[in-house]
Parts: sequence; C-alpha cells; structure tokens
Amino acid sequence: MKKNMGGMDRTVRIIVALATVVLTFTGVLHGTLAIILLVFATVFLLTSFVSFCPLYALFGFNTCKR
Repeated sequence: MKKNMGGMDRTVRIIVALATVVLTFTGVLHGTLAIILLVFATVFLLTSFVSFCPLYALFGFNTCKR
C-alpha cells in the first residue's frame, strides 16, 4: 500500500472519530445513528493509522506531500 493521506487529513479524521466516540458514550448520539457513526469512526481511525484510504486510491486522490 502506498500512502495517500497527508498529516492534516489524518489529524482531522482522528478528531472526528474521537468526537463521535465521545458523543456516543455520553449519550448524545444513540440508536442506529450511533452505530453507523461508530462504524465510520472505526474506519476513519484505521485509515488514519495506516495513512491509506481505499476511496482515495479509487478516485486517484492524494493528500500526502512528498
């Protein structure tokens, strides 16, 4: 896998994922919406840690500075 995510993109994804987790566990988000958003948060965290987004690769998008 070739990295295709830059530092700012990774940071934003991690912040959004953590905010979603906090909102879910404090009870602000609940039900089906919470489950769906937690799945997206998990994907955001995984793609941030490996610096690779499959959708970016599919559409030829690259935010990684070289």
